[in-house]
Amino acid sequence: MAVTRLEVHSIRPFAGGVVFGDTGPYRQIDGIVHLAVDPNHPANEVITDIKLAPRDAAGRVHCSADFTILQPEDTTRGSHRIVFDVVNRGNPTILTNLNSAGQRLGAGNGFLMRHGYTVAWCGWQYDVPPNTPGLVKAYVPEALNSDGSSISGRIAIGFQPHAVNHTHTLADRLHKPHPAADINEADATLVVREYQDGPAEVIPRDRWTFARLDGEEVVADSRSVYLAAGFQPGKVYEITYTTTGAEVVGMGMLAPRDLVSFLRYGSSEAGNPCAGEIEHAFTFGRSQSGGFLRRFLYCGLTQDEEDRPVFEGLIPLVAGSGRGEMNQRFGQPSTPARPSAGRSFPFHDTLQTDPDSGRTDGLLARLDAAGKTPRILLTNTSAEYWSGHASLIHTTMDGNADLEPSENVRIYQYAGTQHGPGQLNLFDVDVREGPKGQQLDNSVDYRLLLRAALKNVERWAIDGVEPPASRHPRLDDGTAVPAPELEATFRSIPGVNFPEVLKHVHRADYGPEAHNGLVQPAPSSHEPYPNFVPAVDADGNEVTGIRLPDLTVPLATYAGWNLRHPDSGAPGQIMPQIGSTIPFPATREEREATGDPRPSIEERYASKEDFLNEVRQAAQVLIDARYMLAEDLDTVTEQAAQRYDALSTKRAPVAADDD
Repeated sequence: MAVTRLEVHSIRPFAGGVVFGDTGPYRQIDGIVHLAVDPNHPANEVITDIKLAPRDAAGRVHCSADFTILQPEDTTRGSHRIVFDVVNRGNPTILTNLNSAGQRLGAGNGFLMRHGYTVAWCGWQYDVPPNTPGLVKAYVPEALNSDGSSISGRIAIGFQPHAVNHTHTLADRLHKPHPAADINEADATLVVREYQDGPAEVIPRDRWTFARLDGEEVVADSRSVYLAAGFQPGKVYEITYTTTGAEVVGMGMLAPRDLVSFLRYGSSEAGNPCAGEIEHAFTFGRSQSGGFLRRFLYCGLTQDEEDRPVFEGLIPLVAGSGRGEMNQRFGQPSTPARPSAGRSFPFHDTLQTDPDSGRTDGLLARLDAAGKTPRILLTNTSAEYWSGHASLIHTTMDGNADLEPSENVRIYQYAGTQHGPGQLNLFDVDVREGPKGQQLDNSVDYRLLLRAALKNVERWAIDGVEPPASRHPRLDDGTAVPAPELEATFRSIPGVNFPEVLKHVHRADYGPEAHNGLVQPAPSSHEPYPNFVPAVDADGNEVTGIRLPDLTVPLATYAGWNLRHPDSGAPGQIMPQIGSTIPFPATREEREATGDPRPSIEERYASKEDFLNEVRQAAQVLIDARYMLAEDLDTVTEQAAQRYDALSTKRAPVAADDD
């Protein structure tokens, strides 16, 4: 077995020892899992550069990862099922998503615990921000040349500032940078664009340097880039240079596989705290972590070294068509920048042929060929469609037809939602990154749909009960449309502008070995792939996907996009991941005063109770269709009541800045 040791650092009560229904209290186990794998084993050969890593006397390659396990104090009272949380940039997310917890390690509503799941997570990402308490990390070896020296190669780093600054690290946000091999490299280039995939303007080499500001002083630094004129908000920058030092990025994917395999099949004598208790395993990953799961599936890693099933069901959330740079030399698992080999062919779960390279491939090609494909729910919000890539998972690459998923896949779009679950308190600042949008952030909370998704994939994998049908925009019924078709609807709403630049994934050549993780950086972009977004009604609300009562009994227009505020630069561009809440006029008087074409709240609903009755009826439709759990009916009603109180009061109109 690949796990050589489970090094336990602490065991303590979870959530202060609170009792979760019939399951009882939980305990939290923290430590480090140690792994050793044969790089020549067929289950491991897919990992890029694993054969270039140092080996022990037995020919094995070692790595380790931080881990946490939450399990019932009395394991016999659990469900004998484990849910693995793929951490996002070192942060656990399953409790904030499935349990609706306000803190990443909070119990929230206790959903997972009340249902008896063991919950686990471990590090997989080698470059999470260093010296940051609480982050979960993987520790992987460095790939080396045959003479033992470090590997060098070209790399590209992209970024879009929200404010003027002079220095940017050679990484995404605060992650571990890829240092420049030579701070005086003449062939290093820095380009700037007005928007992603726009024409590139080269910034002369003598106007920037590998350096950082230390107070007033410019200090040479191989991990930062300095521009004397300043990086401007809203503009897109990309620096291409030579770096040295290539960690085996993909080994991080083996830690989740082998930890969960150990928890399922390992013995108590080997130190397994779950020995004999875990019968089934599922996994969930959101955003970057959803991309991890798509890469995990592409690499065929849902079986362990002994060809036993590890995960029987997977829920990649808000990954769109991306797979991330999780198995790539010099990979940047956190980069949101495009172009990236993490957003390239193949997109669909079944086989397609790339018209540019002639290569035939599919997301599940390895697993399908082996007959070992698990059950998969691909779940996305409206934001991934407006980000230019989600429709590629269910349309042909030429945009002429719909593609049906394979028998082991369902595709769900959560209508009128943004990348992260909406907040009940309406605000206009992205708490993750800081910039303001032109509209209030999207407030639709889709987390209750995730709870139903977990129960559905569980029943599918264990009992063979098929989940509800896929729901997403389609070409054949006119619910998937080019974004420009919606411009008139949105511009008719007072104070609402429309994107001047629409996002797409562009065809790009990353080199002949890109599919094996050896990527040529900063390729020239070619024609964009077609992209489609969900069609909307006269209110601007989406007519397709899984529509919560927010959409079917609305108080506002809920969009999966929001434009950057002029203070953050590029006000004609879409903010990354953030959607909009555009409240209806509260009264007829307000509607007439502003010229809003959308009927007011008082014209739609006779009273608050009338509104809530409609909400309960709409929620029951979702419950009957199994897109929502009966236990969440009260949650939906309470949230609707809060929104009604917040939005039904007459407001002074505030116009957005003009284009």
